[in-house]
Amino acid sequence: MRPTLEAIRRAPKVLLHDHLDGGLRPTTVIELASEYGYRDLPTTDPVELAQWFREGANRRDLELYLETFNHTFGVMQHADAIERVSAECVEDLADDGVVYAEVRMAPELCLEAGLTMDEAIEAMLRGFRAGQRTRDMEIGLIVTAMRQAANSKEVAEAALRHRDEGVVGFDIAGSEAGHPPTRHLDAFRTVAEQNFHITIHAGEAFGLPSIWEAVQLCGAERLGHGVRIVDDIKVDDDGSVQLGRLASFIRDRRVPLEMCPTSNIHTGVCDTMQEHPIGLLSRLRFRVTVNTDNRLMSDVSMTSEMAALVEAFGYGWDDLEWLTTNAMKSSFWPFDKRLGIINGRIKPGYAALKAAGLGVSLAGA
Repeated sequence: MRPTLEAIRRAPKVLLHDHLDGGLRPTTVIELASEYGYRDLPTTDPVELAQWFREGANRRDLELYLETFNHTFGVMQHADAIERVSAECVEDLADDGVVYAEVRMAPELCLEAGLTMDEAIEAMLRGFRAGQRTRDMEIGLIVTAMRQAANSKEVAEAALRHRDEGVVGFDIAGSEAGHPPTRHLDAFRTVAEQNFHITIHAGEAFGLPSIWEAVQLCGAERLGHGVRIVDDIKVDDDGSVQLGRLASFIRDRRVPLEMCPTSNIHTGVCDTMQEHPIGLLSRLRFRVTVNTDNRLMSDVSMTSEMAALVEAFGYGWDDLEWLTTNAMKSSFWPFDKRLGIINGRIKPGYAALKAAGLGVSLAGA
């Protein structure tokens, strides 16, 4: 049985790589802009604005893709606005069948109206808790520093101050070119010394050196995207595969890859879903996970991303369950709680879908 879109929507899902400022509802952007006097939106029509974000992001270049965020974090400068966006994030993910999510945000982008980083983080966590009051979903915040800035140690210290309130890890994001992760060694050492979790955007628009630095020098437990690891994999004409030393290390150590296929197409990694390296990496049994990255900019959900993989690679329920279990195993949630979600929600959920035969018969496809 090939899973259908509606059947996939019912499946339990786990999301590790989703940006809070990349997932706002267009109506919320417009309403917050009006409420707080933000005048730079290209349009105040929600349909046109959603289209503007899609077209602006789909320019096959990471730096151009990132320009669209000026308008989303632009309306996230007040605690009430951040809290609303965070609550709606929980609602939207849970309504899409997500049972566990780690959502990331850079608090340093929310300081233009006078908030402190701690106040911005606290507003995000309040919003998550508000969303959870009406939705059955677990969520953690990954606090992100911008790699082109010089605030990463301060951001890391802010993340640590809220680790017992819902912050689950630390990350750096932004344009990779010219901003290697080793520029932020002080921040990563601060986090590691406190036995806290690290994921790093690496190998998205830049190559193997970024991945190597992230893992071997900066202590990354997971790789945000990591798609360029395929540069260290050779596929011969006869179909045989040779892994380079870094690719072998990543696979052998089970370093999770937070892959975001549609977003990668928009930033120029490849032209089509069928060409995306997730197919090869899954076949080689790297620790692959599937994620949304930016739901507004790329016009995606976990359901649509999984459906796209089904269409491109012929994945069935076993494949989707494997990707979901990979993600839960790789989360920064405590081990016993991870097992609880795997055994209590993921396995029963997929078993029910398989038993119900929900999908399109491959014989008739």
